[in-house]
Parts: sequence; structure tokens; C-alpha cells
Amino acid sequence: MKISRQIILDTETTGLHPNNGDRLVEIGCIELVNRRMTGNNLHFYINPERDMPEAAAAIHGLREDFLKDKPCAEVNLNLSS
Repeated sequence: MKISRQIILDTETTGLHPNNGDRLVEIGCIELVNRRMTGNNLHFYINPERDMPEAAAAIHGLREDFLKDKPCAEVNLNLSS
């Protein structure tokens, strides 16, 4: 039997336009093997270092006051060059 491995990824953002400054605020993922959760998962919040548009907060419920003490993306994702 062939083993099927999948990673299910979910993100939340400040909006849909990264070229206009929208940023990630939450990343979560789970691993499935043969369509069963393995218990391997990853979840973290990210400080977007910008305001949270009300339209985005209305969708995911994340607010600036909650995110302000979370690490920024460069720390979480090791994006610094």
C-alpha cells in the first residue's frame, strides 16, 4: 500500500494584497498520513507590524492588541537576508 502524506496549511492575513503591505498574522498546519491526522502540527501568530484593518479582523478575530507581543515574520519564518 502506498503511503499518502499531506500537509494542510491555513493562514490568516491583514488583507489580500501583499504588494500593498498586507501581511501574514497566523499560520497553522497539520500533517495527514493516509488521510489520518498524525499529531504533527505547527501553529503560530505573527506580529504584522502594521494596523489591522477592521474588515480583516471581522473575518479572523485577530486584533492589534493581541498580536503586538508576537514575533515578527522575520523571526518566525527566518526571512531576513
